[in-house]
Amino acid sequence: MTTTAPVLLTSRPVTGTLRPVRRSYYDPTSAPGKGVVWEWESDGGSWTPYDMEVGIAIQQAYEKQRPWVDLTPIGFGYIVDFGTMGQINRQTQRQRRVRRRLDLVYPLVAGSLPKPQSWPPSPAPAPPCCCPQCVLVTSVKAAAAGAGPPRSGGPPSGAGKLPLRPGPGAQALARGPGKPAAQALRRPASSTAAGPLATPPGASSTPGRVALGTLNRNSLQRLAVAQSRVLIASGVPTVPVKNLNGSSPVSPALAGITGILMSAAGLPVCLTRPPKLVLHPPPVSKSEIKSIPGVSNTSRKTTKKQAKKGKTPEEVLRKYLQKVRHPPEEDCTICMERLTAPSGYKGPQPTVQPDIVGKLSRCGHAYHVYCLVAMYNNGNKDGSLQCPTCKTIYGVKTGTQPPGKMEYHLIPHSLPGHPDCKTIRIIYSIPPGIQGPEHPNPGKTFSARGFPRHCYLPDSEKGRKVLKLLLVAWDRRLIFAIGTSSTTGESDTVIWNEVHHKTEFGSNLTGHGYPDANYLDNVLAELAAQGISEDSSAQEKD
Repeated sequence: MTTTAPVLLTSRPVTGTLRPVRRSYYDPTSAPGKGVVWEWESDGGSWTPYDMEVGIAIQQAYEKQRPWVDLTPIGFGYIVDFGTMGQINRQTQRQRRVRRRLDLVYPLVAGSLPKPQSWPPSPAPAPPCCCPQCVLVTSVKAAAAGAGPPRSGGPPSGAGKLPLRPGPGAQALARGPGKPAAQALRRPASSTAAGPLATPPGASSTPGRVALGTLNRNSLQRLAVAQSRVLIASGVPTVPVKNLNGSSPVSPALAGITGILMSAAGLPVCLTRPPKLVLHPPPVSKSEIKSIPGVSNTSRKTTKKQAKKGKTPEEVLRKYLQKVRHPPEEDCTICMERLTAPSGYKGPQPTVQPDIVGKLSRCGHAYHVYCLVAMYNNGNKDGSLQCPTCKTIYGVKTGTQPPGKMEYHLIPHSLPGHPDCKTIRIIYSIPPGIQGPEHPNPGKTFSARGFPRHCYLPDSEKGRKVLKLLLVAWDRRLIFAIGTSSTTGESDTVIWNEVHHKTEFGSNLTGHGYPDANYLDNVLAELAAQGISEDSSAQEKD
């Protein structure tokens, strides 16, 4: 990409497309002005910076010494807790680590902010770029479009001022069409790794445009393959290119041209075919599909389960709470008021007194009972309670998964990394429908994209253990939920509910496939976080 001035534009040399570019200015007292960056940790352990506006909001709350900040008003359904340095999903309660960096400094601008530039720019043409890559791209585009090479045989205007470092592709072209491409590329493997190559006697230091124009699709393809073999032998990193041998004449030609251009610019490159995405196993006949030993049936349906009636929220919470006569000098992490003061909750008024404090029996965290009743009323009202601090579950937690069907059986194929066992295939089917009172927008329709969804487990002892716990999670409506998709941004749609599944059968290009040595242990931990363990499996019917 190149950027022209004074109007900020970015142009793509290959297509000539122009797009506007803009700069944003921030106050020196803001997060970017101070070089502060807030980041969140992904599942893979990498750190991703928040969007600039989100980072500014987090930093403002941090500087005001607030214990936490709710990002919902700016369009993000998360809470950042500065005490634990964690990000909490308001819907699923899943936590991620966050961190604050101080090593990014933006340039300062003195004076008033510049006036925004108008776009599109004036019709005056910008001067052509004279870098070696653009010069080569211009010649390649002319050759690919069928235009003959210039009669003078010289380079475009300005090209002679910029020396080229001839690479393996340039050497092959400089030899002319008289010699086969594979023969032209036969040279010591060490020459590629040694940097710029010496130009053969009698050859020009720039790639010959006449030779490029005479290469047809098959020649370019053979040139790319021959070059790849030499470069692989010399240890040059490979660059996957899709459709290297595709039926269309465009893809292989562009693949060969890409290798030639990068080599001519002194950049070693090796074009290879990328690994294929394998989502599903080979076809399986009905006679090959078997039931899973130790697991009854091969499918299970779920419908909307009504909350247990007859008990008030106060009666439910009384089973899990111990009354605190002398509250400690600390905050209630629900309303953020001191436990020694009345609750700060301002919503619908529960029937309990706002100054009563209770302690959860197992984890020992204390809250205003007034706040706990309000939190319970905003949930599923299923007789369970989850501590908002440590996530300890009291009772049996259930979710808001819409009605659907779960199928499970054995197929006679092995997963990568599990060659000694067959595969458990799980098929989830959920149709679109109308949201109920427990969903984000009651009465509104919801979509169900990508169903039926196929998932895979190894038919090992631990794999069957995971399947049995997934059946418990399905019965408790914890596998799926209705919310906003993190991949498409679509709202009011069926999404995964914090229990990861493997949806790739024979590859792991997206991170949702095999081999993955830690997957079974990770999903057992995720199920335990939802209150599902081996004890739960023993209590439920297979």
